[in-house]
Amino acid sequence: MSPAWLRPRLRFCLLLLLLLLLVSAARGCGPGRVVGSRRRPPRKLVPLAYKQFSPNVPEKTLGASGRYEGKIARSSERFKELTPNYNPDIIFKDEENTGADRLMTQRCKDRLNSLAISVMNQWPGVKLRVTEGWDEDGHHSEESLHYEGRAVDITTSDRDRNKYGLLARLAVEAGFDWVYYESKAHVHCSVKSEHSAAAKTGGCFPAGAQVRLENGARVALSAVKPGDRVLAMGEDGNPIFSDVLIFLDREPNRLRAFQVIETQDPPRRLELTPAHLLFIADNHTEPAAHFRATFASHVQPGQYVLVAGVPGLQPARVAAVSTHVAMGSYAPLTRHGTLVVEDVVASCFAAVADHHLAQLAFWPLRLFPSLAWGGWTPSEGVHWYPQLLYRLGRLLLEESSFHPLGMSGAGS
Repeated sequence: MSPAWLRPRLRFCLLLLLLLLLVSAARGCGPGRVVGSRRRPPRKLVPLAYKQFSPNVPEKTLGASGRYEGKIARSSERFKELTPNYNPDIIFKDEENTGADRLMTQRCKDRLNSLAISVMNQWPGVKLRVTEGWDEDGHHSEESLHYEGRAVDITTSDRDRNKYGLLARLAVEAGFDWVYYESKAHVHCSVKSEHSAAAKTGGCFPAGAQVRLENGARVALSAVKPGDRVLAMGEDGNPIFSDVLIFLDREPNRLRAFQVIETQDPPRRLELTPAHLLFIADNHTEPAAHFRATFASHVQPGQYVLVAGVPGLQPARVAAVSTHVAMGSYAPLTRHGTLVVEDVVASCFAAVADHHLAQLAFWPLRLFPSLAWGGWTPSEGVHWYPQLLYRLGRLLLEESSFHPLGMSGAGS
């Protein structure tokens, strides 16, 4: 008889395994028609009503596009966060004749390009039109996200106002973090900042963060390959070398916001995304196996983390916590579900607060390694398996089990 605390987890894993089997069967069978099945009709898109916004929360809240982070000028350091959009399927009004409307964050650009395709599919011969993008001239209200290249005002190329309600719905479907049918003359769309959006992708380390291989070499995560054996922590709290199974996320060219954890006695410095799990204790006398997993964003100075020492693993007091933005992010999964990065012990998991539950949920990958490689394994981006886990977890677990920033439909 399993203990009571384990039963919900067993139910979770059984449901997960059943779903995985169904997904694997669907992948194996391909797109062929199943005898006796009926094709599901396309989902009917409901236009947004005038003055309606989605999601139904204020724009600058966590559930939408998030807080204003300050105006970006051409002379500011943050100007490098903006990228031009030369998509020929989008018409840019550019009434300033400076190209400003084409400048936007990468997240905004991705959503806009996706919407452009939807518009052409919905109305053949019609293109997406941007009337306002990045604003460098102060034409919008105070703390407008237009000043950060995170907002666009859009219409259709034929300027048919009867289309704007459905255009707003298409923008929601394209992944904009907040859409507002603001005016009879346009639809307003905005996205989260690159910093907060990066945190939402789950748990990663920067490309240059180093791990220790079994042969004693120290290598950057960007050079690690599946099959390598890296220093990790076993269930008993002792160091162990563990096989790298897959990368849950690997994005070398994306800007990410990292939580910086600095320790003393001994001094260590680890960067990881805020939703990543780190093992901590409130005092240095706790055995390593009893350190609990918590989100990196919840770690406080004065707490203790585990670091690689001589011999074995030892506690180190957190001296400072800060944030840092860097390029590239890597999230390896080891057989033991842990790894030592920059000599600090961390979980391989993120977004969900329970490390042991996450380790159980990834059990099929350890038992059937072919699952990791079957179907689709990207050279960049998020692996399909953690995306599936996250969506399933959202159905089965309480909201308090997740990091506030979530994962934006992906992550580890």
